[in-house]
Amino acid sequence: MDWKTFQALLSGVNKYSTAFGRIWLSVVFVFRVMVYVVAAERVWSDEQKDFDCNTRQPGCTNVCYDHFFPISHIRLWALQLIFVTCPSFMVVMHVAYRNERERKYHAKHGEKPKLYENTGKKHGGLWWTYLLSLFVKTAVEISFLYILHHIYDSFYLPRLVQCAISPCPNLVDCYVGHPTEKKVFTYFMVGASALCIVLNICEIFYLIAKRVVRIGHKMKRKRLLVKEQRSKEKSCSDCTLPISRLEMRDMKHAFSGQLSTPLPAHMCASAPNLFCE
Repeated sequence: MDWKTFQALLSGVNKYSTAFGRIWLSVVFVFRVMVYVVAAERVWSDEQKDFDCNTRQPGCTNVCYDHFFPISHIRLWALQLIFVTCPSFMVVMHVAYRNERERKYHAKHGEKPKLYENTGKKHGGLWWTYLLSLFVKTAVEISFLYILHHIYDSFYLPRLVQCAISPCPNLVDCYVGHPTEKKVFTYFMVGASALCIVLNICEIFYLIAKRVVRIGHKMKRKRLLVKEQRSKEKSCSDCTLPISRLEMRDMKHAFSGQLSTPLPAHMCASAPNLFCE
């Protein structure tokens, strides 16, 4: 596997990630990929040759090794790293899809109108894609940890195993090469995987909490706008509108018959247009 190409592909994910995502990416490269490439591959490079059984029966060593190590740690970790990092490319592909839509929209309508303010901003469908990728990564990590735990009995690597499978003539003792070193690397890789699971869960809660807070702010702003609009409508309904001269004349004719006595002179002097004869 070309790990440099793998690293170049994943580095594009870094600019679309949150702080937890950047920490996760650093843990994957420093504590998993680098340890895998630099040290772990060498420890497990000749594991079948170092698996020594006290018999010369042809095929017995191979059968016993396949029984106790159905899949090598190193190959299982390689598959785990590939499957864990693949969901991150969903985000890159979604951003690339947005960029392509933006390019076609600009070609049709010009440069000024925009479909997205920022194609890499986690809003709308991209937010759901990012959240889905986190759930997939967490599920893959847990699945591989369960497989490793199920195959190798709580991640334990014994120094000696006993095998009585055909074509072995009887109960055969087989010795595992570098058992302590392999055990240390196994626990280290399991711990790094558990740390990645914790970071994924923290990022999931962070994204959901940030989304809930943003929705709460929007609802609060809407309530304030509705409240301001209602207060304006209420103030307008209580205010006194000016009366035109024509309306005053109609009111004068309507109420002139009901007034038994004319208004006093000082009131007529201050308001001559009101019911004064």
